[in-house]
Amino acid sequence: MKNDLLVVENLVKYFPIRGGILQRVQNWVRAVDNVSFTIKKGETLGLVGESGCGKSTTGRTILRLTPQTSGKVWFDNKDLFSLGSSEMKKIRRDLQIIFQDPYSSLDPRMIVGESISEGLRAHGIGTPQERRQIVAETLVRVGLRAEHARRYPHEFSGGQRQRIGIARALTMKPKLIIADEPVSALDVSIQSTVLNLLDELQEEMGLTYVFIAHDLSVVEHISDRIGVMYLGKIVELAPRDDLFNDPQHPYTQALLSSIPIPNPHKRRKRIILEGDVPSASNPPPGCRFHTRCPVAVDRCRIDMPDFEEKIAGHFTACHLVEKI
Repeated sequence: MKNDLLVVENLVKYFPIRGGILQRVQNWVRAVDNVSFTIKKGETLGLVGESGCGKSTTGRTILRLTPQTSGKVWFDNKDLFSLGSSEMKKIRRDLQIIFQDPYSSLDPRMIVGESISEGLRAHGIGTPQERRQIVAETLVRVGLRAEHARRYPHEFSGGQRQRIGIARALTMKPKLIIADEPVSALDVSIQSTVLNLLDELQEEMGLTYVFIAHDLSVVEHISDRIGVMYLGKIVELAPRDDLFNDPQHPYTQALLSSIPIPNPHKRRKRIILEGDVPSASNPPPGCRFHTRCPVAVDRCRIDMPDFEEKIAGHFTACHLVEKI
């Protein structure tokens, strides 16, 4: 733990479902259910899975933008969930987020320079002149121009707005950035530009990323390790090359089989998953994937598999994967 920048241990986030005249809690949406992982300084951990699997909620709960139900998160050897508001405010300088939608994440009534410097003002960093200088330098660093600080968000394209979102995160010189699907709303040609920018900034500033996405090709490009989520749980976690070359979990195998091969003479055998993803408010017993798994056995329908290290550095939650 001492060598890890971020340690997430048994993180749980349930959302109440209320009903009736008194709006009493009738059930719970199990958005994040017992998620654990670690990240070392300078590393990029990709979180991937279908929409609604809990990956974005995981990121927001780590940052305390969404209150946790239970679990622990240590950042730089500090227990985030035990910190008071004043202590948490200080540590927020080191924890930043890039939001998914570059259109809704910027206030349309504020010029870009004010949006980017908002964190600096909140933490009392620098004089107004120094803050303007920091904003100008950061805009140039992300591929924009200093004079763009005086424009409004509607004057920029989607790719430029996402660069502004990245600039806003960078002004605080953070240690950890949670990138919540930062390229999903962008054209493919712009996606590669933003991904290359994130790579360059990581090397230049020693940043650590939690990169959340549903596109496996994007995650493969930027991640050192990848965690695959399904219905609120991580079902597989491994180094990038290990995951793509030797996926262990049937769900991961199905996801990878859907990636097209850029060669007309090669074909990948598709694994078609039947049925719909179960409701997070009423997950199936046993392995949550067993209702769609093509190789499920009776045990899968009864016992929840442990998330354990089957191969060195390669964690899987599946009864059918043997330890080596």
